[in-house]
Amino acid sequence: MTHKDAGKYAAKHPRNTPLRSDLEEMINHYQSNGKIACAAAFQIVQDLNLAPSEVGQAIDLLETRIEKCQLGLFGYTPQKKKVVPAANIAPELESEISASVSRERITCFQAWAIAEKLALKKMDVAAACEKLNIKISACQLGAF
Repeated sequence: MTHKDAGKYAAKHPRNTPLRSDLEEMINHYQSNGKIACAAAFQIVQDLNLAPSEVGQAIDLLETRIEKCQLGLFGYTPQKKKVVPAANIAPELESEISASVSRERITCFQAWAIAEKLALKKMDVAAACEKLNIKISACQLGAF
């Protein structure tokens, strides 16, 4: 969801969706000024052994905004997006991205998996996608 959706994140989920108290506590611990960094959200995923979507749902229910996407796609100020197209793309990286593409897109999960497989920074995979005009979609936390 975008900045214009602020205050309406919970509306993505059914009314009376339960919120675990331990999860709420962790999100409140990591958030500042109604925002939580993507990396902090994934720390919660790891600490509580939850699916990213479950943490993302709780973030929505608390009307907390996700910032500083680890792929550089959203949540940076003032430019919103941090990632820039790569100057060059290693053939192995281009091959992995091409193998994952469907309808000129790869998912956030696929981008992370490529980064892990090739021992690259997540932002490097996003930069290669930018250069190749491939969109990254389906945020694991549900942000977009």
